[in-house]
Amino acid sequence: MASSLLASSKIVARKKYANFTLVYTRNAGRKAGHSGDPQNELIRRVLYPSNIRNRETPTGTWRPDVAKALRKATPSKQAHETIERAWLLHERHMRWKRDEETKRKFECIRRAMVELELVDPYLFKEANRVEDPRKRAEAEAELLKGLKGAEKKAMECRLPGLFPPELRLPTDTPPRTGWDYDWKLPSTSS
Repeated sequence: MASSLLASSKIVARKKYANFTLVYTRNAGRKAGHSGDPQNELIRRVLYPSNIRNRETPTGTWRPDVAKALRKATPSKQAHETIERAWLLHERHMRWKRDEETKRKFECIRRAMVELELVDPYLFKEANRVEDPRKRAEAEAELLKGLKGAEKKAMECRLPGLFPPELRLPTDTPPRTGWDYDWKLPSTSS
């Protein structure tokens, strides 16, 4: 298909001028059997695959027996539509269950927050405080002045409440070097 599109762009149309013939200029200097670099041929086949689907593919994009298999699986259009409606009904019920569970969890969290507000207003306020990630405490700002390079960048990038990126990920086995008892947080070491 791609070669026909390329060739058609280089054709002088016969309809417009009666004394001209079709001239293919794309492959004018090439021999019929020689296609050039095999790498280019491979790229051309990948980019412009053939539209003929007469064999099974490893990815399963075409199967010759799919129509017959579908006819065996669903003997009629009515049966197919019944199965489709049943599946949609099942999905709707599952969605309702998920929504009910979400509402139940939200209500539990709301009741817990009301209880926290009654028991300890300070903790309630701290639990609902919205932090500005750009705002720094005075001690932290002073510490940043003394840091340089990677330590300063790590400290500036850290957002409050998030998992510290320099912490080692938990694994099933210990590290080869063992435990470093003298390790300190980069922001506190000076």
